[in-house]
Amino acid sequence: MVTTPIKAEKRLTIQTADIAPDTTTIRSLDWDRDRFDIEFGLQNGTTYNSYLIRGEKTALVDTSHAKFRQLYLDTLKGLIDPQEIDYLIISHTEPDHSGLVADLLALAPDITVVGAKVAIKFLEDLIHQPFERQLVKSGQSIDLGNGHVIEFVNAPNLHWPDTIFSYDQGTSTLFTCDAFGLHYCSENTYDEDLGAIEKDYRFYYDCLMGPNARSVIGAMKRMDKLGEITTVANGHGPILRHNLQELLDRYLKWSKAKTKAEKTVAVFYVADYGYSDRLSQAIAKGITKTGIAVEMVDLRSAENNEVHELVSRCSGLVLGMPPLSGKDYQDIVANVDTILAAAKEKQVVGMFESYGGEDEPIDPFVTRFRDVGLKIAFPAIRIKDTPDESSYQLCDESGTDLGQLLTKDKLVKQMKSLDSDLDKALGRLSGGLYIITATKDNVSSAMLASWVSQASFAPPGFTIAVAKDRAIESLMQVGDRFVLNVLEEGKYQPLMKHFLKRFKPGADRFAGVKIQTAENGSPILVDSLAYLECEVASRMECSDHWIVYSKVTAGRVSNPDGMTAVHHRKVGNHY
Repeated sequence: MVTTPIKAEKRLTIQTADIAPDTTTIRSLDWDRDRFDIEFGLQNGTTYNSYLIRGEKTALVDTSHAKFRQLYLDTLKGLIDPQEIDYLIISHTEPDHSGLVADLLALAPDITVVGAKVAIKFLEDLIHQPFERQLVKSGQSIDLGNGHVIEFVNAPNLHWPDTIFSYDQGTSTLFTCDAFGLHYCSENTYDEDLGAIEKDYRFYYDCLMGPNARSVIGAMKRMDKLGEITTVANGHGPILRHNLQELLDRYLKWSKAKTKAEKTVAVFYVADYGYSDRLSQAIAKGITKTGIAVEMVDLRSAENNEVHELVSRCSGLVLGMPPLSGKDYQDIVANVDTILAAAKEKQVVGMFESYGGEDEPIDPFVTRFRDVGLKIAFPAIRIKDTPDESSYQLCDESGTDLGQLLTKDKLVKQMKSLDSDLDKALGRLSGGLYIITATKDNVSSAMLASWVSQASFAPPGFTIAVAKDRAIESLMQVGDRFVLNVLEEGKYQPLMKHFLKRFKPGADRFAGVKIQTAENGSPILVDSLAYLECEVASRMECSDHWIVYSKVTAGRVSNPDGMTAVHHRKVGNHY
């Protein structure tokens, strides 16, 4: 294994290692990246993994991010003359994996680019130059010689519509790009330390793969037909080998749980237009928090009959405004017309712009959906500038609002179930009243909480139960900081009334409230009895809540004679 550094201040390095016979990984280590697409706060950076397979012919699986241009190309040239590479296999065309395709073709223009039909189409628009190509689909293969037969497996929507897996029959290695990856940067090539990576592995799944759970299950069924898999050579993070079956089983378990949802929402977007894919993913993530299943569809590549079938069985729709023109404009328009034709009363709908420059206007679509009888789930999201953290949080909260709208009947039914002795007994568990406040980058949120309990003396720590569909949940990942504000008996009503309000997505939750800023950057409520500054140390998943254990780093009481407000419920089946 060889690790080659670039300038230390940039914290970009390259690692190469032989992971199987005739197979070398080139891992671009991005140590300091703290955010990726919709994910708020990467704690451990990320990597971009590329692979070189040498038989009688040579294949390169994916390239790297453009920020690694010189370092990656120098490393590649140190391993092989680029003109000796016969095939460039494109797992999918998102720029963090295909950002150096044009540079590679400039060095070796005779390389044949191999990919799914959609990937080749996207790549044409990405690099704007002619290239040799070979379109492949599930079951087809390329023989590199010396036992390296590369078989392809379609894996659309993991997490782009053009994704394809590549399986080397000679080494039992499956190259999966984004699937089964994680944003975790370390010198460890493999997944030896399961405890160190499992939280990032789950967080990555929830953000990128959970909204495509049906596609995950479909891809894993096709994987089962390949034979033995000893290594998953993913596109981000450590390569999976030591805990391979455990980590694959987790994907299947999580995905099956999501697909058991009673209702489904279809999210339509245009993968390579503006920020449509990232914004739609954030909305989808918010929807899945509420227990609603999501199916994501790229309007550019979807078949018209598939769109019609999906819309007809969904409870809700989300539509990203497509471009007004372009090479595939007619196909996109046909699919949008199909959505409008198949939409029916009692469905809910949400719409967003993607900052692509030439988006279709939203308002005519709002009118057309209302005319059909659909209910608007959230105010149309209009992105006028490059999306930032607050934009993605707005999308996340909007998706959550849509999901809660679809689960409202279930909640009302639950609240009316007052005859259960168990519910009445559970309701006798009392708790204090607290408000959690958090700020990260330029995103702030707050939540009224009563399920709080001290959990340790040294270091001082406590647990909070946070419902999965709460907006603040995305700001309470491991390493995140927040403030726990303790409400005072007899004086808590104004604060409780304020934070019990239903805020619109993206609304300022602290408007009209007196606050100060804690050392960790989160708001302190001036009218609270006491406050604790905290850092999330670990999280445990329960059925509909996360149990968040946090260490206390500072605290203060404003009224030494005050008593904590206490909350009593009549029943235990809702707040």
